[in-house]
Amino acid sequence: MVRVQIGGMSLLVVLLLAISATQAAVVRSFPPFEQLQSLENPNQRAVVPFADEDNYRLPNETIPSHYAVSLSTNVHTGDTVFNGTVAITLSVVEATTKIVVHARQLENYTASIIQQGVTEAVAQELTFEYEAEREFLTFSKTGLTFAEGTTWILTINYQGHLRTDNGGFYLSTFTDEEGNTKYLATTQFESTDARHAFPCYDEPSKRAEFTITIKHDPSYNAISNMPVNEAASSSGVTAFQKTVNMPSYLVAFIVSEFVFSEGELNGLPQRVFSRKGTENDQEWALTTGMLVEKRLSGYFDVPFALPKLDQAGIPDFAAGAMENWGLATYREEYLLYNPVNSTISTQTNIATIEAHEDAHMWFGDLVAIEWWSYLWLKEGFATLFENLAVDLAYPEWDIFQTFHAGSYQSALVYDASATARPMSYFVQKPSEIALLYDSVSYAKAGSVLDMWRHALTNTVFQRGLHNYLTDNQFTAANPTKLFEAIAKAAVEENYAVPATVANMMGSWTNQGGVPLLTVTRNYDNGSFTVKQSVYTNDKDYTSDKLWYVPINYADHSNPDFRNTEATHYLLNQSEITIDAGLDQSNWLILNKKSTGYFRILYDAANWQLITNGLLVRPHKIDPRNRAQLINDLYRFATSGRVPHATLLELLTYLPQEDQYSPWSAANTVITLFNRYLSGDADYANFQFYVRELVSLQYDKFGVNDLNGEQHLVKFTRNLLVNIACLAGVENCLTETKAKLTAMVEEGTVIEPNLQSQVYCNGLKQADDKIFDFVYDKLMSSTDQAERRLLISALGCSQSSSQLEKFVSSSIDDSNGLRVQERITLLSPAYSRGEIGLLAAVEFLQNNWEQYAQLNTGFGGVNPLYSDIVGISAYTVNDKQKEALQKLVDTVKGSEYVPTTLQASVDANVNANYAWLTTNREPLMSWVNGFRSGSSALNASLLAILACLLAAKLF
Repeated sequence: MVRVQIGGMSLLVVLLLAISATQAAVVRSFPPFEQLQSLENPNQRAVVPFADEDNYRLPNETIPSHYAVSLSTNVHTGDTVFNGTVAITLSVVEATTKIVVHARQLENYTASIIQQGVTEAVAQELTFEYEAEREFLTFSKTGLTFAEGTTWILTINYQGHLRTDNGGFYLSTFTDEEGNTKYLATTQFESTDARHAFPCYDEPSKRAEFTITIKHDPSYNAISNMPVNEAASSSGVTAFQKTVNMPSYLVAFIVSEFVFSEGELNGLPQRVFSRKGTENDQEWALTTGMLVEKRLSGYFDVPFALPKLDQAGIPDFAAGAMENWGLATYREEYLLYNPVNSTISTQTNIATIEAHEDAHMWFGDLVAIEWWSYLWLKEGFATLFENLAVDLAYPEWDIFQTFHAGSYQSALVYDASATARPMSYFVQKPSEIALLYDSVSYAKAGSVLDMWRHALTNTVFQRGLHNYLTDNQFTAANPTKLFEAIAKAAVEENYAVPATVANMMGSWTNQGGVPLLTVTRNYDNGSFTVKQSVYTNDKDYTSDKLWYVPINYADHSNPDFRNTEATHYLLNQSEITIDAGLDQSNWLILNKKSTGYFRILYDAANWQLITNGLLVRPHKIDPRNRAQLINDLYRFATSGRVPHATLLELLTYLPQEDQYSPWSAANTVITLFNRYLSGDADYANFQFYVRELVSLQYDKFGVNDLNGEQHLVKFTRNLLVNIACLAGVENCLTETKAKLTAMVEEGTVIEPNLQSQVYCNGLKQADDKIFDFVYDKLMSSTDQAERRLLISALGCSQSSSQLEKFVSSSIDDSNGLRVQERITLLSPAYSRGEIGLLAAVEFLQNNWEQYAQLNTGFGGVNPLYSDIVGISAYTVNDKQKEALQKLVDTVKGSEYVPTTLQASVDANVNANYAWLTTNREPLMSWVNGFRSGSSALNASLLAILACLLAAKLF
């Protein structure tokens, strides 16, 4: 399942902000809006359950082997009632007097059971009890014992209601091209919502076969995991072929008027389904889906296990996408691509998210996880292969630059806490399971797996995955099974590993955190020493954690970053010395292509040599390494590990930079600095410094989209436009405003790939006419990707009245906003500066009760609480603080916010103030000097010296 970004902050952030008072009071070196996803899990707990706590796992006396599920719905009318019957074939593995299954929000049960393999067996009526806390539905009959080794069919009749929170078996609506409201029924079962559609053993390891039959209006169609069983179907009744052995959460069905496109590649029929009127937007998803499946099945050397694969776009969908076996479901914006109007970002998202879900068809579906504690075992692989499969399908995209800028960086940021959780982490309750859908399970796990793919070689890793999938297919596995499969591959490939795979990989899965490698060179003998410690935002924190760390390196005399296999290891030891024979004038860079999951702190002389190298011949260093140098230096400078000047001087090479990942890193640094410094008396000097960095490349890339450009060029241009406008580059401000004005007044189309930048930067300077045009465009748009873009852009306005109109639309039921969109409007406003922040605070001050009652979707945190804490993460001065505190005083004590609200707000605001106290003076002192000539002179002299050095060495 794919997590989604909402309003610039992931839903995960909202969940993680619900922290306890004790956790909230922890002082952090980095404020929360820098950490993205770095607050601790609010339900952190031991590796074993507490002795006095109920077990939320089902008893193991019985196991299912088959479900016959029959459902009846009149969703075509909007009616939410559905009737169901489930017949569960189960085996008794330990004698018991009761049978326990899961159920949620179902009613009107009747049940009977009949033994199999017994002549003249008679069905017996059962009584039931329901425990709401654990959602246990228990059946029994006085005097009846289910003997070990017997098989029974338990038949349950029941009734339910389609939910409206996008979870379980739920109702979705949309408006067709004629303005009519249309209804459909669809599913979202991961992790514990299959029990809402039918009583079941709702745990991932309790696999079974499923036969689904759905009764519906003849004008509608039904699709599910398997092809239709034509012989058993009739008008208004759609029966499906029996599935393979699979977990309950992967079952899916949709009852709708959807239309589809179809194709076949690699012997596998594929279809893409969506609402009528979007047929022409299905082609990219269909083509990419077929190609990605071919690449995945080829890489694993394991064929797709089902006879067909469907992808469906859902108008109302809380998750980004869901890997239901044979019927993956998506938000429309992650499946539908219009070649004329859609952006390169939409095209890329569709490819990577499809690849993510397709990878799950092997990791999670073919081989399930034993329990949710091992969620990373499927989500980590899906995160890795959303990139690797796309790289195999579209190698010209260089997709791993975006992986490095996105998932890899977010994982490092999240993991910078002393109490970061391990990848394998004990959970029981559904509420605890939901909190595992975080950066650790996705981004960190994907990054760690990619590290071992490189360190052990792709050959060993690839064969290991083949072993894992074939040895464990149609069962549930744990990390030990993965380690055994890779160790077996190393033997098969005659590849020597320096320790057991279980110990090496287990050191990353069984403990939280990320290593810091401190590299100290001996400039006399050419060696260098590598010491490992735990990296946290507190440079004085110490820990005895150690990892098995793979190492490789490049240097000025051998700048070859292609071979990423490990050449050395820290084998659970604190340090090693490598006799490299380096010339003292050579720069040294560890971690080629930045595939290893750790940060690297060099000695001061080597930082200077790296800066020299970047100034003279930046492209001798791999783009991902250039990016990581920037990212690491930002963290080191603002945590007191290196002087701020080290970072600011290194950034002066950027006028020569033309690649995406380094500019993404620079954009992060510049945006964060700007967030703190935009109200500073010397802010103009900061803008001058940034203009010096960006102007040359902005002029080169321009503000016009060009046909035939390399994929990442379009992404890079977007970054440069944003940075240039932020820095006040005159051409950027005038050109973006002109494009937006021309669209409003003359109907001139803005190139899709530049719409986000033009809308945002143009709206910062827009009058009410232009703002209202964009606002109305949002309300009338039927393109979900465009709607998301417009919501983000409208928050860029710097007019209080415009922003008031925008944020107030979140509670206006008469407008065209969708349910899941209403809680996404405030973040684009309060994250863009003081005017938007104060507008959001004032809106909540006046409308907090109504806003608190908005629908957050299944498992969502109250939007009032999440947005107040989100606002506190951007509060950096007394004016903002006073307004926010007034709001907190108004709402605390209400039913909508927890008692920890004040502590959470205080922790965020205090962290921001502490950041300014520590970092403002050295930053502004350097940029002031840069503008006045002292720092600039130093940078120029540095460049001259570097050129002289280059002339000598080359």
